[in-house]
Amino acid sequence: MVPAFTFPIVSDKITKTSQGAAMASSESITSPGYGRVRWRRFGIVMLPAAAVAVVLIGLTARGAVAASFSVSGQQFIVTANKLSGTGFEQYGSSYQEANGKTQPVAVSVIRNATLSNLCQSVKVMGMTLRITAGSGSTPVTASNLVVGATDLSGDATFQNISVGQDASTLSQVPGDVGQVGTFGQQASAVSITGVRQVAWSTTAGTFKLPGFHLQIGGAAC
Repeated sequence: MVPAFTFPIVSDKITKTSQGAAMASSESITSPGYGRVRWRRFGIVMLPAAAVAVVLIGLTARGAVAASFSVSGQQFIVTANKLSGTGFEQYGSSYQEANGKTQPVAVSVIRNATLSNLCQSVKVMGMTLRITAGSGSTPVTASNLVVGATDLSGDATFQNISVGQDASTLSQVPGDVGQVGTFGQQASAVSITGVRQVAWSTTAGTFKLPGFHLQIGGAAC
């Protein structure tokens, strides 16, 4: 697997949270809970930062939130021209660094995803490590993609979305759910153009990167 790869952003667009929780301001919503939803200047914020940090750190201290591995303590940026996926879930959680420090995150899970013109960058010993893939006619593909991010932005369209669902009852990606009694949302399909994300980690069942290129130096994504 490519080290710490995601689809998922620092957002250069300011968004408004909906009821102190999930998604950014919407242009149109066809139904309060279900249907087709378009967001321009989309940005995810699961809860206000201070509140989510207190809640998730408390859950971690009691062993209620688990992380699959210790994150590096350094976030990375990922951009893509377009992300398309089927089976989308999102909920709050936390990741732990090797030194024990806990980082609150918004976890985005996509059962099957494609990404065009993918770019990832991170600083390594003062130099930019940049990875690109999927810039040709064949996009990047991933299955069971899980991204722990603090910021995600773009122009988004969701199909059959349910916002405010108990995270423990999410069902779009079998076997992947959040904690009982916590905020969650899911959709049968998602499409985001102009993707930009800041993330702590990415995991996937499979990650295919046509036209893969790794470069040291140069500009960040």
